Amino acid sequence: MEFALSTRVRDYQARLEAFMAKHIYPNERRYYQEAEQLGPWQVYPVVEELKPLAKAAGLWNLFLPDTEHGAGLSNLDYAPLCEIMGRSHLAPEVFNCSAPDTGNMEVLARYGTPDQKQRWLMPLLAGEIRSAFGMTEPLVASSDATNIESSIVRDGNEYVVTGRKWYTTGTPDPRCQIIIFMGKTDPSNPDKHRQQSMILVPKDTPGVRVLRSLPVLGYYGVPDRAAEVVFENVRVPVENILLGEGRGFEIAQGRLGPGRIHHCMRLIGLAERVLERMCRRAQLRSPFGRPLSEQGVTLERIAKSRILIDQSRLLTLKAAWMMDTVGNKEARTEIAMIKVAAPEMACQIIDWAMQVFGGAGTCNDYFLGAAYATARLLRLADGPDEVHRNQIARLELRRHRGTDPAHTGGGAAVLTLHEVEEIGAAGPGCRP
Repeated sequence: MEFALSTRVRDYQARLEAFMAKHIYPNERRYYQEAEQLGPWQVYPVVEELKPLAKAAGLWNLFLPDTEHGAGLSNLDYAPLCEIMGRSHLAPEVFNCSAPDTGNMEVLARYGTPDQKQRWLMPLLAGEIRSAFGMTEPLVASSDATNIESSIVRDGNEYVVTGRKWYTTGTPDPRCQIIIFMGKTDPSNPDKHRQQSMILVPKDTPGVRVLRSLPVLGYYGVPDRAAEVVFENVRVPVENILLGEGRGFEIAQGRLGPGRIHHCMRLIGLAERVLERMCRRAQLRSPFGRPLSEQGVTLERIAKSRILIDQSRLLTLKAAWMMDTVGNKEARTEIAMIKVAAPEMACQIIDWAMQVFGGAGTCNDYFLGAAYATARLLRLADGPDEVHRNQIARLELRRHRGTDPAHTGGGAAVLTLHEVEEIGAAGPGCRP
């Protein structure tokens, strides 16, 4: 594995860091104020002011690996750039690299028809509109997507879409114009993974109702514009189906692989910034006669934070490298591992930082509140930790079923009677 950065990536790094210092960090307080004052139903002016500057700087759509629509960067190339953007909640959307639009653009680029690309992908690539992804439902355990109850029923030249979704990110945003909806077209199919399909539903279609915005740990609009949405006999043309009936799980796997690792890349940047703030705060505060930075518990937490971040970064880079070299399917174990490790790492480091900041760490003056909400959310989004751990364990069990114990020293631990007698005769401490 070779993780050395190319000259092109180092150039992007320098330009991103310069843009962040000049435009992103100085505008963060304004961003949080606008989010709090305007709520999740409005456009935040600071974002719209900065997007043209990012586009003019050539820092636009860096996430897309194809050169037709994006920068043509590999997953490994994109990782350090996504990390920089992840240092701020404001940055990803400014660079047109924020969820759920990134995943939706990848779906349209990979699976969309020429007409679907022209109507929806091109405006998304230009940052003119936003999108949403409707998968999770309130009435079923959506961590198992086969439980999804929403329906997509063909009626002549139309599909009738019916269902209730929530945590449908992006739908309160007035710029949101298209929703990728997942539901069942063939609920009686014995193969549960062929029951589902995905379809494009314009948000302004009659029958689509955004019921309410859902806060993430009390934060509306930052870090997520989640909402509950009802689809009541929504009629869309048959040509809005993506890839064909029964292909929903196939599309979901193609969408979620890159999306999961992008979240992890951003979390590493977020954790780096939190650690930096924790170190500065520890040097400035002196309870009981000496700085926090000289007290053992703080030193231990700072050291552990450095270890945890670097472990997560290396695992992320390995997963990205494997996605590039052997494909998302072969990299599924590494993707699952980092999807568990990165949010846990970020939650722990932010929690330690809150302790160093004291009461100030519980408000958002130092952005720790919103940072924790982001990290905690990502232990659930794109599959909860438990689902990923189960997948990792099943793949590990499968791997060892194909291993010959004679070649690995992994045979049975029960000794034969003859072996026991030999050990007893040799005396204590002689068992290998």
